[in-house]
Amino acid sequence: MNRRQRWPVTLREGPIALRPLRLRDAPELRDTRARNAEWLRPWEPTYPEMPLRTTGLAPYVAMIQAIRREARQGLSMPWAVTYEERFVGQLTIGAIVWGSARSAQVGYWIDSAHAGRGITPTAVALAVDHSFFHVGLHRIEANIRPENRASRRVVTKLGFRDEGVRRRQLHIDGAWRDHICYALTAEEVPQGVLRRWYDGTPSGPSTEGGSGPGSALGPQGPNGGGEPRDPASPYPRPN
Repeated sequence: MNRRQRWPVTLREGPIALRPLRLRDAPELRDTRARNAEWLRPWEPTYPEMPLRTTGLAPYVAMIQAIRREARQGLSMPWAVTYEERFVGQLTIGAIVWGSARSAQVGYWIDSAHAGRGITPTAVALAVDHSFFHVGLHRIEANIRPENRASRRVVTKLGFRDEGVRRRQLHIDGAWRDHICYALTAEEVPQGVLRRWYDGTPSGPSTEGGSGPGSALGPQGPNGGGEPRDPASPYPRPN
């Protein structure tokens, strides 16, 4: 990939790290998501082709191949979230638009067994700082269901602004759901999001949501979907 876009890259802060998602992560990704099916169900976009509890490995391999292909084209940065070198979730900076927009969307989820340790906000801060200060993106959005108070708390503590409700934006858990659009631009965090996180909330939040804005699975979902769009064209679906 173009070195200007700084990918692939591993980011680390203490025991928390973001490393590029690998094909050999497929079994652990499948098992972790199956174990957390009820934890993720209220927040994950609905993919009729492959339910959250699928036992097959092939759909996960296809999904990882698809989002890795997007990464090579400069359309996403798909990371595995690790804690003390153990896979605990996923985070993607996706729906990247270049040209005059230089925007993207962030999506993530974390294993419920590791929630409440400050992993999610630290991971989001690492990813956003990298996107702003090394990749050259200007704006990042996070779209979150109003009911997902824990994830809303994460992004507001990191400095994301509430820009209003997007009505019936995504199909989740059997219905079209409203989402609150949160956004942040590079000018708002000149010293970085991670610095703001540490300065503003030194102990981290007491709870974290199961899945964050959109989905870290990529716009195709775990069934692979279609080809990514040209980076010069609109790419509106959440990651």
